[in-house]
Amino acid sequence: MSAANAPSAGEYIGHHLTHLQNKPMAGVIDFSVFNLDSIFWGIFLGIVGSFLLWKAASKATSGVPGRFQAAVEILFEMVDSQAKGIIHNAQSRKLVSPLALTVFVWIFLLNSMDFLPVDLFHKVFEWTGVDHSIHYFRVVPTADLSSTLGMSVSVLLICVFYNIKIKGIGGWFHELTTAPFGAHPILWPFNFVFQMIEFVAKTVSHGMRLFGNMYAGELIFMLIALMGGTAAMSLTGILLPLGHVIAGSIWAIFHILIVALQAFIFMMLTLVYIGQAHDAH
Repeated sequence: MSAANAPSAGEYIGHHLTHLQNKPMAGVIDFSVFNLDSIFWGIFLGIVGSFLLWKAASKATSGVPGRFQAAVEILFEMVDSQAKGIIHNAQSRKLVSPLALTVFVWIFLLNSMDFLPVDLFHKVFEWTGVDHSIHYFRVVPTADLSSTLGMSVSVLLICVFYNIKIKGIGGWFHELTTAPFGAHPILWPFNFVFQMIEFVAKTVSHGMRLFGNMYAGELIFMLIALMGGTAAMSLTGILLPLGHVIAGSIWAIFHILIVALQAFIFMMLTLVYIGQAHDAH
């Protein structure tokens, strides 16, 4: 494509931030529209993460562990120690600890898709001749708000389950209507509304935090890619391409910490919220 026909920076970013969907958006909230790229990568990487954990468990030995088994054991011990410090119910930890480990591994893999070159799949589609049918394709599911809110809503449902399991329906209803302002009947509606606001706020912030960080990271990678594109069309100087390489390398190294940290934070908040479901107020 010639420089004259090349998209502008805004068009380039807008194109790469558009999802592959089952049908065009109608401009209003439509729950029949699905981001097919996020669904595909979410399921695929979920299977990959589950396979890796199963592989580690099936190959576990009591002798000297291999590198892969040792890495998984260190990760499991880290997650299990965090779970023990937050959730004191040993029976609950039999489910919650593996759940937290799965959440960490899955989100780490989802976040790691951000390390792939921005234009990789678009070039693959172009080379294989399917570019005309797949115009948009995003590969970072955690930079999709619908994905991260779906995860946080799933955590909310788990919290509701443990609230009922640990406290009973009556006990949980009593908590909803008597905390935090007191048990006087006049305060019941205010307590209930406050509790609902708290549940909604925790769920939205849980998903928004992960989405915001990964979306910003994806956007910065695109801006760095634009530096390279500008450098390719520039006839003068080496400063811009050199800056592209340096900026891309520094951001990629820093982004490794973000990828792992965001997976850890989401896992920890999952444990904290489930732990709160076990506590009486």
